[in-house]
Amino acid sequence: MRRGVQLGVAAYLMWGFLTIYWKQLRGFDAFELIAWRMACAGVVMAIIVTVRGTWPTIVAALLDPGIARRLVFASLLLTVNWGSYVWAVTHDRVVETALGYFIAPLATMAIGVFVLKERPTTAQRTAFVLAAIAVVVLTASYGRPPWIALLIAASWSLYGLAKRRVPLGAVDSLAGETFVLFVPAVIAVIVFSMQDASVAQAATPHEWAFVLCSGLVTAVPLMLFAAAAKSVPFTLLGPLNLLVPVINFGLGWLIYDEAMPAERLVGFTFVWIALGVVMWDRVVTYRRATTVASLA
Repeated sequence: MRRGVQLGVAAYLMWGFLTIYWKQLRGFDAFELIAWRMACAGVVMAIIVTVRGTWPTIVAALLDPGIARRLVFASLLLTVNWGSYVWAVTHDRVVETALGYFIAPLATMAIGVFVLKERPTTAQRTAFVLAAIAVVVLTASYGRPPWIALLIAASWSLYGLAKRRVPLGAVDSLAGETFVLFVPAVIAVIVFSMQDASVAQAATPHEWAFVLCSGLVTAVPLMLFAAAAKSVPFTLLGPLNLLVPVINFGLGWLIYDEAMPAERLVGFTFVWIALGVVMWDRVVTYRRATTVASLA
């Protein structure tokens, strides 16, 4: 388990500090960067699939109409999530991405209640109310709803739901999603490359290195996470996920000097309290279940 925790922390740290990575490319169009990321990720995942020897599994999945539709849906949600995140980072809204990933666990719970018809606990109801108050407060602070944060949270949570319905492992599922998007991504790269300010026309060698490695930094954290998930209980892996928005919050506020007025901090506080209530409820429930199991 110790090794699994180390791998999980490494994955989350990489995901958190990707903000610094994408900041190096803030001079380029965010949608062009996403196209490059998808294209490069497709190449990297092809290499990984070859090494793992799982091509037959993925080909069979892509030839199955039902699974292929699910992969397409998941890939579209992933594109929305990556696109909104990269757009926010390159437009100096790092703090808002942190808010999105803080809200994401609460959005996942909402999907469980309203889509999967799970019965909400008292703690979850309390968290929903606190999250709603947070959105109202943050809307007043920003002068608009925090659309980027809500889009990131919604797309990530729905992506998690879509992944549950794809009968593939985490790595093979991502490979299938990137393969579905590979041709459209390459076409988008070609179209964007005709513009004067595109990566192909204006990138320095330093920037080219970051662009071409975008597929690698996409695949490596996922591989680490997949390895961690095999040995670490999700009751521990879930809270570790909060490292990502904590890092983004710190980067946006302390490193990139994004505004953090008092009312915005109050809004974040409501979100943090909501997460705290949910985490405490999970810990108590887990302890009760463990006690009952040991007695049995």
